[in-house]
Amino acid sequence: MKIKLCILALFGCSLSLFSQEYFPQNDGVKTENSNYTAFKNAKIYVTPTNIIENGVLLVQNGKVAAVGSSVSIPENSVTIDLNGKSIYPSFIDMCSDFGILAPKEPQKSNTPQYDASREGYYWNDHVMPENRAVEKFSFEEKRAKELLDAGFGVVNTHISDGIIRGSGALIALNENTTNSERIIAEDAAQFLSFEKSKASRQAYPTSLMGAIALLRQMYFDAQWYEAGNAEGKDLSLEALIKNRPLPQIFIADDKLNDLRADNLGDEFKLNYIIKGGGNEFERIDEIVGTKASYIIPLNFPDAYDVTDPYMANKISLEEMLLWNQAPTNPKVLAENNVTFAITAKDNKKLTDFKANLLKAIAYGLDKTTALEALTTIPASLLNESDEIGTLEKGRYANFLITSGDIFDKETTLYENWVQGNKHVVNNMETIDIRGEYTLNINSESYALSLSGELEKIKSELKKGATKIASNITYQNGWLHLFFNPNGDADKDQFIRLSSLIASEGNLKGEAVLTNGNTTNWTAIKKTSQEKEKETETDEIPKVFPVTYPNKAFGLKSLPQQQTILFKNATVWTSEDTGILQNTDVLVKNGKIASMGTNLSASGAKIIDATGKHLTAGIIDEHSHIAAAAINEAGHNSSAEVTIEDVVNSEDADIYRNLSGGVTTIQILHGSANPIGGRSAIIKLKWGEDPTGLLYKERSKFIKFALGENVKQSNWGASQTIRFPQTRMGVEQVFTDYFQRAKEYSEQWKAYNALSSSKKSRTKAPRYDVEMETLAEILNKERFITCHSYVQSEINMLMKVAEKFDFNINTFTHILEGYKVADKMKEHGVGGSTFSDWWAYKFEVNDAIPYNAAIMHDQGITVAINSDDGEMSRRLNQEAAKTIKYGGMSEEEAWKMVTINPAKLLHLDTHIGSIKEGKDADLVLWSDHPLSVYAIAEKTIIEGAVYYDYEQMQEAETLIRQEKNELVNMMIRAKNNGVKTQAPKVKEDEAFHCNTLIYQLK
Repeated sequence: MKIKLCILALFGCSLSLFSQEYFPQNDGVKTENSNYTAFKNAKIYVTPTNIIENGVLLVQNGKVAAVGSSVSIPENSVTIDLNGKSIYPSFIDMCSDFGILAPKEPQKSNTPQYDASREGYYWNDHVMPENRAVEKFSFEEKRAKELLDAGFGVVNTHISDGIIRGSGALIALNENTTNSERIIAEDAAQFLSFEKSKASRQAYPTSLMGAIALLRQMYFDAQWYEAGNAEGKDLSLEALIKNRPLPQIFIADDKLNDLRADNLGDEFKLNYIIKGGGNEFERIDEIVGTKASYIIPLNFPDAYDVTDPYMANKISLEEMLLWNQAPTNPKVLAENNVTFAITAKDNKKLTDFKANLLKAIAYGLDKTTALEALTTIPASLLNESDEIGTLEKGRYANFLITSGDIFDKETTLYENWVQGNKHVVNNMETIDIRGEYTLNINSESYALSLSGELEKIKSELKKGATKIASNITYQNGWLHLFFNPNGDADKDQFIRLSSLIASEGNLKGEAVLTNGNTTNWTAIKKTSQEKEKETETDEIPKVFPVTYPNKAFGLKSLPQQQTILFKNATVWTSEDTGILQNTDVLVKNGKIASMGTNLSASGAKIIDATGKHLTAGIIDEHSHIAAAAINEAGHNSSAEVTIEDVVNSEDADIYRNLSGGVTTIQILHGSANPIGGRSAIIKLKWGEDPTGLLYKERSKFIKFALGENVKQSNWGASQTIRFPQTRMGVEQVFTDYFQRAKEYSEQWKAYNALSSSKKSRTKAPRYDVEMETLAEILNKERFITCHSYVQSEINMLMKVAEKFDFNINTFTHILEGYKVADKMKEHGVGGSTFSDWWAYKFEVNDAIPYNAAIMHDQGITVAINSDDGEMSRRLNQEAAKTIKYGGMSEEEAWKMVTINPAKLLHLDTHIGSIKEGKDADLVLWSDHPLSVYAIAEKTIIEGAVYYDYEQMQEAETLIRQEKNELVNMMIRAKNNGVKTQAPKVKEDEAFHCNTLIYQLK
């Protein structure tokens, strides 16, 4: 709305200027008029919505002196008659790295770097708000020419390196001046990203969630520092505070990262301008919900070369859909009133930018909106509307001269003026000869097509349906074309055509034939009607509808709660009532409304469950699916990070788990360090965004770890720097950090107990997210799930906890639990274990498949977990193994994947069993749920069907049909000369406890 009001205000200002009959005398026109340049008889786009027909643009000293339909041109002005041509404001790219050298990567080292390399700055090298692009800027003539040829006049350039990148500089692409005159704003915006600096070896962060945690802590530190609580100087925090009034541009580069950046901004009341990834259309409702402004790239993917059926089969539907739908992204954003600018940053070649811009318009982007996204919107977002973005009086004379509509494929860009200095793209005197012709020579006829840029004309020659290789040059008004009419049969025989072009329309000239004789030739230009009849138009292919998520098995709309009545089911309650035969279960408003026999409900969907089994949804206490990162390995404690920041709602394993009857999982941090990160508890609501997956009733958990991984014994010979390196050291880490957290908590209690007057004279403790998290453990507000193997370490951690007066909640995949089950019972800790994994590394050599049964017999709450994306789809069968190994009853075995993990997650009052009032998280099985033959026919979460076996089979058929249709589209595109890319096999990383990867998507 603000932008619309600004545009209306600018329009109002321009009306008075357009009606001006005489140039004002007080501007010194009568005495100093030789430095004016007047462009007349042009169609002038003063703004994208204020257009003057046959107007005059008057330029003086690099700025617009006047513009209008009745501007008096001062005497002795340099007057340029544009004779019906068009003038547009030059484009603005607000996210560039023009003129900034890529940072030098440090020399490789065999040992990791944990501490910062700088003194007097922030404790992390990847935070560099003190960097200023203006201090590292050097004008690049070659790249400037490319940008100017593409229509850009101004770029907001920055140092494209690091998490906090410092301030960008607003640069005019003026080839004929000095840097000091090119610089419109030295500090135009502050740039941020989730990506580490390439110039630093500092290990932390090693993950996306670590980057988010670093930014969160940095903002808290800046607040604390600004309040005067610090003892010394921190140049980074001072720069961060100084840069706060600047526009904050966050390089997110993906739709889910867009949402993550916005969530962080909301936390600290920051309005980021988010640079997206071009796939925002896939989650448009959530993008609209951010209320953010965006910078959108036009990096549409090329079609795949799918002529090899084997390789075509390797391309996922997700990748094919992105190729098909990506050009609609700008249109979808505009239709949903999302404010966005357009950038060329992600285009490898600027010619791709122009082609993709025209493609976006062909796919529905309004031309006015496109022009706004390249001019007024970036100017407004950068708070520079008084200087750039329009051709109103007083603005920089940054403008384009074109042959017509700038967004027309046939339009020629002649000149790009920046700060009143001319850059020639195409000679304005050059006659446009592009088009379709019938070439007649020596009684032979050919189809001749001339296309491409005006001074880089491309020719295509055909004799009937046969293409004939040809070569053309068009310079200084002379056209030269030669070709071999006989093809490869006679390689040295050419027909050579030449012509001096004097006017548009038909062509004619002299030809030298293959025998050396000369003759005349003509080329009759086809009318637009003839072209439409004889040539294929640039038809927009069918655009497939977006699904949620936008990949195989995605949903056209999100499932809705239903009133469902299951009739005559065998109901596994996971309660004291046991297994009920021939029982009805009514689901209403997302809850289990009633259970019994002969139930009825008006309007309910009736499901005949005769001979089938109804259970509570399976709960996986230890999973690593549905996350964009698992380990933050940069420190020996990463309590400040949380998986909730990096939930990945696009993970196909969500759907696969639903097919195995899983409805709830705990996504745990990995085992890279003794104190890991906080977990995320999600319901597998396929199609929701990351926030929609988070279980609203979730308790607070954190992952700890013991064993080989945390002491880095299996990380390689160079990983000997970080403490701890022994199991003794692991215990010391826990003791030290809990003692620090205890002292930290006491500091805050003492500070908060002060009176207001004393607080104002006392420096506040530093708010530390890591210590806050550990203090929550001490205060019994957050619970530990601990990765564990060896009995000695299990005993150790229980003793450390008891020393600090709290209990460990769960030992997960505790394969030596049978050795210490009595001590676990006494401590009050639960066990979540594998059914029969053993001997896959040295410290699990003593694992036995009777572990779960032995712990259960000691009165411990025992769950079977997966820790694996594949195993989690068959946890019903894993639970069944406890019957073989330990003689568990069927009911108790089933509880190990339902009510028991619910108890371990403190959620048993909401989920884990079939009981009136609980969440309707249910699975209808075709057979005994512990059987290998059992199929999950329906998986229901809170009364909505998120998986249906029959619908899955129908979807498989539809997927094959859609892929086949998309393959044919790509083949057709290739046959039409569209650039293609070679198929690449894309395999999603399967995350495990020890996965170390810096993944941004």
